[in-house]
Amino acid sequence: TTLQSSNKKFLLVFKMKQKMSYLLILLLIIISMNSFTLSVEGRKNHNKKTRGDKHHGKHVPTPSATPYNLINSRIFNVLNFGAKADGVSDDSKALEAAWKAACKVGYSIIEVPSKFKFLINPISLQGPCMPHLVLQIDGTLLASRNVDSWPKSSLFQWINFKWISNFTIQRSGTVDGQGSAWWNLSDQLQSFQKKSTKYIPEMKPTAMRFYGSYSVTVRDIGIINSPLCHLKFNNCGSVKVNNVTISSPENSPNTDGIHFQNTQDVEIQHSNIGCGDDCVSIQTGCSNIHVHHIHCGPGHGISLGSLGKDKAVAYVKDVVVENTTMQNTQSGVRIKTWQGGKGSVKNVSFSNIKVYNVEIPIIIDQYYCDKKKCKNQTTAVEISGVKYKKIIGTYSVQPVHLACSSNVPCTKVDLIDIQLKPSRESRESRKALCWNTFGESKAPLVPSSIDYCLQKGGGFNHDRLARSHENAC
Repeated sequence: TTLQSSNKKFLLVFKMKQKMSYLLILLLIIISMNSFTLSVEGRKNHNKKTRGDKHHGKHVPTPSATPYNLINSRIFNVLNFGAKADGVSDDSKALEAAWKAACKVGYSIIEVPSKFKFLINPISLQGPCMPHLVLQIDGTLLASRNVDSWPKSSLFQWINFKWISNFTIQRSGTVDGQGSAWWNLSDQLQSFQKKSTKYIPEMKPTAMRFYGSYSVTVRDIGIINSPLCHLKFNNCGSVKVNNVTISSPENSPNTDGIHFQNTQDVEIQHSNIGCGDDCVSIQTGCSNIHVHHIHCGPGHGISLGSLGKDKAVAYVKDVVVENTTMQNTQSGVRIKTWQGGKGSVKNVSFSNIKVYNVEIPIIIDQYYCDKKKCKNQTTAVEISGVKYKKIIGTYSVQPVHLACSSNVPCTKVDLIDIQLKPSRESRESRKALCWNTFGESKAPLVPSSIDYCLQKGGGFNHDRLARSHENAC
């Protein structure tokens, strides 16, 4: 009996060891097969990278997917979502798929790799998303050159970011709007209407637009050749733009660099902006705006407005522009409003501005008109509390032009340490103009016409206002 019991135990142990041996052998086989597969895939990818593709006679690197062990990480490479990266195929769906996947994961990165070009048709990337989402642009995003292929519903912008927060765009890549085909559309429109039925869009798209977003940072990238504005923020808050390069030709119409509307708490710094319109445009509903260490040129300078068009109500306050350089621009620092508008511009400071061959460095224009003639109107956006301090350099047309409404004068406007001399390129040199502008001026003041330009005090003379109104009528 004892022997039988011992034999049963021996057989049981033997069978268990046998099963474990089979399992171990099976596991080793699976591991070997996976290793072989990875080795083969690795050789394939290596051969692809070494061989490359030829595109239009040029050697172009072949896209390779992110290694398998990163697919489930927080990095979402657009190549893993089907992007062809040849600058010809439409990669919009790949970018959108990468966005949707990353949007669900906190602290994630959407990667647009370097050395590749991605053709992106009009696209909307929207939230809400998990916090701290990053779009890392190392390659180049290209808009379509074909104007007539753009859908009519997407003419407002090319790349639209909507309802996102805690979001960053960064790295050293380029966003290229390829806008040259759009810039001469206005000249072509009349001839097309006479000779052809070809579709001509009624408006042009902004390259990158943020809407309804909060805590947004754009840094280090380049945005070039937009059909219209390069970078626009509508109804946003807590915006930072740092070390960006914005570039389009001087003759590209309405290609503002950075445009703000109904946006608060903004800092723009250490950036280089050259375009065919305002380097920075600050519109109604904006407050607590800080612009510093910017190089602007070519372009139309840094502007508040235009404000109050079509009798609209406009409000802008708490704006600081400082430590900035303007070169070969139409304007320097400017406030422009339409006759007939309402509202106010308050607490604005322009200081430590260096100008080189700027047509008119200091401007307040409450008679702004982008047509040949505009109707005279009595109401105006009220302007008060504007300081110009240490504006130094050269002008080509006029040093100071402060043309305020005859009915609603500008008040508390200060000119302090203004030193402006005609440039070598100057063809005419007008005297400083201050119409219905009240404030204080403090030396040094060059040219001397600035010294008696402003009317003293923070208020205005009602008798003089009445007389000027009678003369205007």
